[in-house]
Amino acid sequence: MSSTNSNAPNPKVPATTVTEAVLTRHSLRAFTDQPVSQDTLKQVLASAARAPSGTNMQPWRVHLLFGDTLNKVSNSMLEAYDNDVPYDAEEPYYPDKFFEPFLGRRRKVGWDLYSLLGIEKGDKEKMKAQHRRNFEFFSAPAGAVFTIHRDLNTGSWLDYGMFLQNVMLLAREAGLHTCPQAAFCGYHQSIRAALPLQSEEVVVCGMSIGYADFDAIENSLVTERAPLSEFVTVYD
Repeated sequence: MSSTNSNAPNPKVPATTVTEAVLTRHSLRAFTDQPVSQDTLKQVLASAARAPSGTNMQPWRVHLLFGDTLNKVSNSMLEAYDNDVPYDAEEPYYPDKFFEPFLGRRRKVGWDLYSLLGIEKGDKEKMKAQHRRNFEFFSAPAGAVFTIHRDLNTGSWLDYGMFLQNVMLLAREAGLHTCPQAAFCGYHQSIRAALPLQSEEVVVCGMSIGYADFDAIENSLVTERAPLSEFVTVYD
């Protein structure tokens, strides 16, 4: 839920250290209409490409979206979503069946968000409307679709994660916020209908990019993290 730590870095200003960028990077779900400079995002991506990759393969490909093209991609996904086209990701992002502790963490963040938005358990209509916001890029003025060659393997996907993290942290340095969106994976056919993706490209994720609307209650959500004792083993 919302953080009350007065000593925490301020997400409303650009990050000035790596630690500040990490601690103020949250998946935000509401953006203002303030334009985002293409030059700024190109510089973010150029710097992000310094991410490590096995044998310097650099497996990332980025489709940067603004204006009419962003709206075209959005409308194509919304049409599929509104017509209940089944979610159909080319590569699985989540397990077929969730189990603990992952199931509990997943449920908690979902209900924390819905609680802020006044969405009660069982209100499927409001839940669907909130999920629909993904495909509107949460009203952000800029977005991206990230793809990878379908013949690349696990190591390249790991490299890709480091690249994506760089993008989000460098965005914080530029005073921007982001929301990485796995939801796009299941609507790759809709994305293909709006963008000239090559047949060998697999959608890794989407991303909304912009200036955060801090008046939006959903942007007060700060997710919890497990203590070190749950994921770190120290050997002397």
